[in-house]
Amino acid sequence: MTTEIPLHNPRSHTSLLPATPKGAAVGRRIARRQLTLWELHSAHTESFHSALLIVAELAANAITHGRIAGRGFELHLSLTTPVRRGVTTLRIEISDPRGERLPVLPTTHRPGSQSGRGLTLIDALADRWGTIPRFPNSKTVWAELDLDPVTPDAP
Repeated sequence: MTTEIPLHNPRSHTSLLPATPKGAAVGRRIARRQLTLWELHSAHTESFHSALLIVAELAANAITHGRIAGRGFELHLSLTTPVRRGVTTLRIEISDPRGERLPVLPTTHRPGSQSGRGLTLIDALADRWGTIPRFPNSKTVWAELDLDPVTPDAP
């Protein structure tokens, strides 16, 4: 017997990953697989690619700025359709153990710099993003993408 979960109930996936470059790469692959299972790659192509970039940037930030030796980071993806809004939302969360290091959107960029643009990219791609504290001394950086309603192709 198979049971289908209606879209108004959240679909989610969580993975705990090592705070290493390999852990970030695995997180990107997990996100790609999960978003493909949710069929975002075909129904919401632009949001699919935006989400993968957001996961890559947040994971890179977690292993660069949020790392504590011996502790990993958590990737959480959820897909919900709140009844009050009726718009399906993809929420991406990356949690790391450095709660005292909150991300700050830079106001300027150094010409030729190879880093420092991740949050600017997230700010441009996401509909909303922010941080929330996580017990006891951690933080979660989140980003949300509103998915356009899918209309069936006309015959």
